[in-house]
Amino acid sequence: MRLFSFFTQELAIDLGTANTLIIQDDQIVIDEPSIVAMDRMTGEVIAVGKRAMQMHEKTHENIKTIRPLKDGVIADFKAAEALIQGLLSLIEDKRKFFTHLKMMICIPSGITEVEKRAVFDSADHVDSKETYLIYEPMAAALGIGLDVEEPVGNMIIDIGGGTTEIAVIALSGIVTNESIRTAGDEFTHEIVEFMKKNHNILIGERTAERIKIAVGSALPELDNPPDKLSVNGRDLISGIPKQVFTTYQETAIALDKSIAKIETAILRALEQTPPELASDIYKRGIYLTGGGALLRGLDKRISAKTRLSVHVAEDPLKAVVKGTGIALKNSKKYSFLIDRRSI
Repeated sequence: MRLFSFFTQELAIDLGTANTLIIQDDQIVIDEPSIVAMDRMTGEVIAVGKRAMQMHEKTHENIKTIRPLKDGVIADFKAAEALIQGLLSLIEDKRKFFTHLKMMICIPSGITEVEKRAVFDSADHVDSKETYLIYEPMAAALGIGLDVEEPVGNMIIDIGGGTTEIAVIALSGIVTNESIRTAGDEFTHEIVEFMKKNHNILIGERTAERIKIAVGSALPELDNPPDKLSVNGRDLISGIPKQVFTTYQETAIALDKSIAKIETAILRALEQTPPELASDIYKRGIYLTGGGALLRGLDKRISAKTRLSVHVAEDPLKAVVKGTGIALKNSKKYSFLIDRRSI
């Protein structure tokens, strides 16, 4: 048994729309943007992760940057394979010392059978010998320390880059589920549009992401508001570069419609929840994970809408990959995992 484990490499992967995280031996060894830079002429991969992100929206005609995942699922199979292969090559333990690669990848709960197959195929192309899938809300629940096997209802809201996953979990299963394609990427797009309409300035995706992190807010009034932020872009009227300032109040206005969609999905999930599990949720509250959970005031806004307590995970960005790592170590224990034989 000891000899076999030496030749086995186990990886837990959160293959996200915005970022990819990989756990090996209980340690996060990869935390990189989900992006690939390729040569247009040859198709050769130039860079992946942070290096590719530095090139994003700054390339000339011979280089293109691709985000292989859209709305939480693989949109460009070749680029997704290149991303996974490139990130695996960054891990210090070189693949040549292992003969058996075992992977567990988390997926949105609203994924189709075809989209599942695309994930399995990508894993096969990087020579994974044993591949499992786990739904993101279940991974998030494990990652924040919930006992998913007990007969008690827990509501998890995981707001990632491409999707928002809302699930009520009990007895190792997802009882109620809502998966909507309104999440971090939609927030970024709304900020770009707001700056265009209200400041006559065109900004890129990276600048909008910086605004979201620095002054992003779900509420127009905060107890500890961030300072206003300077934003550089191109004037839509004159065409020359200019600088404007934006505030958290403006981002609250920009993100209002997207957050309202998430609130509607939460209410739909609660309406479909069996009464006994609803009673548990009333006592325990709602758990927020994912990068979107870091949006200022979001927990208070959801709490006001649902009249339930809302708890933001201690490390919301890493909750899903941590849970995927726990499931990987206990793959024989959990019945809710999907392997290639079940597709």
